[in-house]
Parts: sequence; C-alpha cells; structure tokens
Amino acid sequence: MDRPSPRRYPLSAAHVSPNLRRWIIGIASMLGAVVLAPLTAALGQSSSNYDQLRNRLVNEVLVPQGITNPAVLKAARETPRHEFVALLHRKNAYYDMALPIGGQQTISSPFIVAFMTQALDPQPTDRVLEIGTGSGYQAAILSPLVKDVYSIEIVEPLGLQAKQLLQRLKYQNVFVKIGDGFQGWPEHAPFQKIIVTCSPEKVPQPLVDQLDEGGLMVIPVGERYQQTLFLYRKKDGKLEAQPLRPTLFVPMTGKAEAARQVLPDPKRPAAINGGFEAAAVSDQYIQGWYYEQQATLVTDPKAPEGRHFVRFANQQEGRSAHLLQGFAIDGRHVRELRLSARLRYSDVVPGPNREELPNVAITFYDENRRDLGFFWLGTYRGSSDWRQASRVFRVPVGTREGILRVGLFGASGVADFDDIRLEAVEPAAKDMP
Repeated sequence: MDRPSPRRYPLSAAHVSPNLRRWIIGIASMLGAVVLAPLTAALGQSSSNYDQLRNRLVNEVLVPQGITNPAVLKAARETPRHEFVALLHRKNAYYDMALPIGGQQTISSPFIVAFMTQALDPQPTDRVLEIGTGSGYQAAILSPLVKDVYSIEIVEPLGLQAKQLLQRLKYQNVFVKIGDGFQGWPEHAPFQKIIVTCSPEKVPQPLVDQLDEGGLMVIPVGERYQQTLFLYRKKDGKLEAQPLRPTLFVPMTGKAEAARQVLPDPKRPAAINGGFEAAAVSDQYIQGWYYEQQATLVTDPKAPEGRHFVRFANQQEGRSAHLLQGFAIDGRHVRELRLSARLRYSDVVPGPNREELPNVAITFYDENRRDLGFFWLGTYRGSSDWRQASRVFRVPVGTREGILRVGLFGASGVADFDDIRLEAVEPAAKDMP
C-alpha cells in the first residue's frame, strides 16, 4: 500500500479492499473506534448470532479496554444495539464504532457508552437524568441498572423514534421527552446521577441545580473538537471535577451550539499537540487526542521535536493501537492540505490483512458526516530510524470536518510518531487576492 511519490491522490471505494474499507468506516466515525477482532454480521442475523456478536464485543473490546463493572458488562451483553440503528447499518451494529441515526447525530460507540456508564457508578436506587436521548441506546443500557431514567432529546424526530422504540422493547422505567436538555427536567429533580452525551463549553447551571447533593455527573466539556470527559461530584452545592479522558462528541443542535464563544477556524486546519509536548490528562491520556489504544507518551531529550513523542506497541496480531483527533476544515476555502510527520519503527509486521500497517491518515466528511475520502502517509513495515514523511492532498469541496488518525492499526511491532502537522497549502480561488 505504500505510495512511492508525494503526489496528490484520492482514494475511492474502487481502490479499497473490503477489509481496508471496514477499518476506514470504523476509525473514521466521529465517535467510533475499530473493534479488536472482526465481528462481521450480515443483515438478517438470527437472535443467537446477535448474542454471539455481543459476547465477542464485550470479551474482545470492552473488557480489554478497562470495563470491569459486572453489571455494566451484563447490560452490554443483553442490550440489542442492532435495534437502535437503521437496517442499513445493522451489519455494523456490533463493531465498536459510532453510526449515523439521522438529524446529523450518531449512536455512540459501545465502548464510550460502557465507559460513561461505569464512571456513573449506577445503583439500583438511582434516578438518572440523561441529556441527549439520540437513538435510546444509552438509556437502554442504564435501564436494568437503575430505578428510573429520564431522557431528553432536542431533535424531535429522534426523540419520538427513540420513545417508540424503548416502549416497544419494554424498557418501562425509561421516560423520554422532547426539549432542551440543558434546562433539565425540574419536576422530577433531584437526580442522583446525570449523564450528558453532547458536549457544551461548560456545565449548564440547571443541571448543577438538579443534581442531588453527593450525586455524580458524567459530561464531555470543551471546544467543538477538543473535549475532555469529566466526572463531577456535587459537594456543598458545587461541583468537584475529575478529568477522565479526552473525547470527541459530535456538535450539538440548538442554542448552546450556536452560542459557543470559542469556535474552530475551518480555513486554518491544524493538528493539536502534534508534538506531544502537552501534559497528559489524568496522568495517563495524551492530551488533544482521543480513543487512545496501546499508546504511550515517551520522554526523550533526543526526540525529533521537543522532548516527547508517542509510541505504539502491539504484539497481538490484528489488535489496534491508535490515536484519533477531529478538526475543522472547509473545502470551499482550503483547496489542498499538507500532512506531515516524523516516525520510526521496528519489527513491524502487517496484521491479518496486508493493509493493517502503521500510518498517519485523514478522512474528510461533509456537513452530514458522509465520508468524502481517505488519505494517508505510509504504510510502513520492517524497521527504520527516524524519517520525515509528507504528502499533499486535494480537499473535496464539500468537506466540513475531518478525522486525523495515527497508529499501528492491527500491525505488530513498535512505531513512534512525532511532529504531526496539518497545513492548508492553497486557498480556494475565491479566497485568493
């Protein structure tokens, strides 16, 4: 899959093997990450097949990534995620990836749902407020773990659809309404737990007011493409914050999103913490990047740039090791984009599929989050000392955002990356003086 020259090239579906396409779909999703083993399921799966796929998802994805709460794992094994996605996407229901559900929204990846649920420490007596019903999957996971779930969705068609589905599946302790979730549900307050599945710049005050004293809130907070998942505990009327890990939730719908004070600049795309010099989040997660798997921040005075770089190490064939980062880019204003990085690697062997090799890559999306193209540096195999890689890509005019990814992606061996950069090369004609 290596390309011998730094020429520009698009990668269309015609150039992609089915196996690589599977990886692209999984990694490219704004909320998703690739599963650790193939879980391919065709439309029309039987109930027993779905049970098998859920078990593999739990055993090969959730448990290795640190989900240990037995009740949460049981809920993940028993909740029919395929019911919460359209027929078109059911074949991907048990990949650890986000899937579109309409209204420019997605169903969160199974790992993120499990991670947030575990952080919430659900108890049988809890009354939980969920902000952002979406498909209803998060509420369904919570349903057997708590007393009641009150869930709010701002996009009316999604809320109505989720309400009908949850009723059909007999989740009798889940109550859904349409409205502005950041105003909470005061007539049912206080809540022992609050879970927020969309990302505001700061915690909305009504949610603070409606959280019970001593209660917990899990919420992603931050800029549109730079968010941190926080666990808050209410003490003496105020929130005490514990950062959990970097994350990326899709932009919200409604007044809160429109009123953001800090906005990305889609005319000047850039990689955040591409030199890996920023301090780690919670002393373990690499800042600015999310869905970290088998990545280590290395301190070395001889690093190509600064004193740190990221290392991916994997010995299990097919298991992913990667980082992801979202960024804003507008194809009407950015005609070409340069992607560059420094890397070295040792004893790299492809995964079960020959495309599973170290690389730095970008996927572009339009305003509806449809995949517009996949572009990469690499791939690489064997061993090499530090080297510079750079390539210029043409940006599809419909592009409105992108995902940057770096890692081994199923290969075994060790790969180090540093000084990862994105740079607009040539503006669109109407932007030129």
